[in-house]
Amino acid sequence: MTTWLITGASRGLGRELAEQVLERGDRVAATLREPERLDGLVEEHGDRLWRRQMDVTDTARIEKVLGEAFADHERIDVIVSNAGYGVFGAGEDLTDAQVERVIATNLTGSIQVARRGVPLLRDQGGGVLVQLSSMGGHITFPGFAIYHASKWGVEGYFEALAQEIEPFGIRTVLVEPGMVRTGFYDAAERVPVSEPYRGGPADFPTPKVDGMVGSQSGVAHAIIEAVTSGNPPLRLLLNSDAYDAVTSTVRRRLASLESQRDSSRAADEERTR
Repeated sequence: MTTWLITGASRGLGRELAEQVLERGDRVAATLREPERLDGLVEEHGDRLWRRQMDVTDTARIEKVLGEAFADHERIDVIVSNAGYGVFGAGEDLTDAQVERVIATNLTGSIQVARRGVPLLRDQGGGVLVQLSSMGGHITFPGFAIYHASKWGVEGYFEALAQEIEPFGIRTVLVEPGMVRTGFYDAAERVPVSEPYRGGPADFPTPKVDGMVGSQSGVAHAIIEAVTSGNPPLRLLLNSDAYDAVTSTVRRRLASLESQRDSSRAADEERTR
């Protein structure tokens, strides 16, 4: 029986993943800001579901709860760092508090979950660290700049971390979904664009969830399949829109870089003034 620790398990992909894991007969240690949201799952699955209140912006609380989870279970096989949210709006129009909260939740919170989780995984001889990222960690859309900043940061941190912790028997998986039919978009804040941005690229309607190709249940299933395969990839790109957008963007980026080959090499030379 595998034991999963899942942050942000109250709704959306975190909730879906917890439900599928429990239906497999595995155990879940769930963290969320309002544990009572999982009352129904506790009634259904009993002591296979362990839960604690945790906000990933509270580093002291992260350390306490992760310590309790590992102490209360023989082993935690998988940590899924899922908590996060978004803000739509032109980068200039966001408040300082919104900028700080997105970074604190999506980037700093993810880093701190990993920093507290890695020693615990190492002490037990290994495990899997799953970090929810996004196709937005490779590509960008206007009106979502601060979200992209957090996810590009996540990508850099966890790619480096993966190399550091692999010798401890810890595998790292960056999950990169496309636009998935979840409650993420309903929960995201929307900041009306200011006058200079009206009618521009950042002035767009809120995406319609019904029109998105990504399936929440499909993404959760793919994560479970990858983690339990025994050889999970560093990056798990999910949904057809993510595959098409990311691969085409990377090709264009590579072509642009290759066009700069000569000027890049020329910068190696000493120049006289």
